[in-house]
Amino acid sequence: MSDRLFIFDTTLRDGEQVPGCQLNTVEKIEVAKALEELGVDVIEAGFPVSSPGDFKSVEEISKAVTWPTICALTRAVENDIRVAADALKYAKRKRIHTGIGTSDMHIKYKFNSTREEIIERAVAAVKYAKSFVEDVQFYAEDAGRTDNEYLARVVEAVVKAGATVINIPDTTGYCLPWEFREKIQYLVEHVDGIHNVVIATHCHNDLGMATANTISGIMGGARQAEVTINGIGERAGNTSLEEVVMTLRSHKELGIDTNINSRRITPISRLVSSLMNMPVQPNKAIVGRNAFAHSSGIHQDGVLKNRESYEIIDPNDVGIDENSIVLTARSGHAALKHRLQVLGVELDREALDKVYENFLKLADRKKEITDDDVLMLAGEHRENHRIKLDFLQVSSGVGIRSVASIGLLIAGERFEACASGNGPVDAAINAIKIIIRRQMLVKEFLIQAINKGSNDMGKVHMTVEYDGQHYYGFSANTDIIAASAEAFIDAINKFPV
Repeated sequence: MSDRLFIFDTTLRDGEQVPGCQLNTVEKIEVAKALEELGVDVIEAGFPVSSPGDFKSVEEISKAVTWPTICALTRAVENDIRVAADALKYAKRKRIHTGIGTSDMHIKYKFNSTREEIIERAVAAVKYAKSFVEDVQFYAEDAGRTDNEYLARVVEAVVKAGATVINIPDTTGYCLPWEFREKIQYLVEHVDGIHNVVIATHCHNDLGMATANTISGIMGGARQAEVTINGIGERAGNTSLEEVVMTLRSHKELGIDTNINSRRITPISRLVSSLMNMPVQPNKAIVGRNAFAHSSGIHQDGVLKNRESYEIIDPNDVGIDENSIVLTARSGHAALKHRLQVLGVELDREALDKVYENFLKLADRKKEITDDDVLMLAGEHRENHRIKLDFLQVSSGVGIRSVASIGLLIAGERFEACASGNGPVDAAINAIKIIIRRQMLVKEFLIQAINKGSNDMGKVHMTVEYDGQHYYGFSANTDIIAASAEAFIDAINKFPV
């Protein structure tokens, strides 16, 4: 059995299915290149038949990266497979990932079918995909709730049909670790030809056991792990790439390792968090800001005497520079550029000058500039919005009606309005509505403190409904009213012109 674990990253497919976290093609290419630098073996670039945007992303990522295999997802449907093959035409190494649900729940309620018909459809899909590419991966959706005997029949049939990788997903995050390991072991022991293919895991985190199940599956014989950066994904997310990689590095007795350059883990974690507007929870394993923080006096004393007393991972091994430059109002362009590069962000000179200008303004208001602050400042210059906030002035207090005066720049032309509201944020949004003149409704409004302290950055997530569709806006600012107005404008900028 091989001691090499292949890393299949699905950040750009399963990870991007989180509402409000969609990336454009340029951003996806940026992430794909970072994944290549990280050392992933396979990049699942999208689901081409789902939209023209996804098709284009798979096509462009295929052109942009060199050595990772580019994978496209399909259902067990001929048109899906044909479109995926077309999207992959520029890939140096290409893989079609097709499959179908195999649990009785899916067979009965999703497909209104029978076990035998599902096997026939699975075999037909693999054979059709094989007519386009040599490397065909088959997924048995909801394998976690599929009984092992029937699952083995399906797997054996698709292996005979030509599948090269067999994906065993715990789609609902239902399995216990020992159950998932036994499921993989059962296939190893009962499927004819299984040693000629790679078994993959794809675990979801609904019960918080995605990483545990993945490691258990690997111990049972799987040699490909499907993961995402920061563990992002639908519902409670997917297995976290960084957790699997560093678990194997920490437990060398398992004798299994990956091709991942672990020092690139923190930069790509920050990049994905910034582009997808998904803050990493502070206590997140490996990449959370508190992952290597010690506040207890006993812990601090132990770490000072010997780091390994309380740290099983050297922070440097995951790209955290303990001697990093501290950014203040006295820092220059070079220091800011260095910090951005450490965080995985490259800006041209013009964009860097704009970020630096705003950096100095923020540094004058804060004692400490954090990595999250820097990423938010950089994010403001990743794309040009047609509508920008020019100025905002709010009058508010106890016992008086809040009033906001606002100025917007739309295609370079200034528009101004004044409105009252039930609080300063409501007043600011009402003033924007007067200028924009569209029927819009704020459906969700969430404020998150990026760090602790009353003078630190707050991040606003906003969902705006327009013409029956939902649009997501994000912003961060030390002034939460300004952040709210900017988030509303960010959502409006995503409306169709």
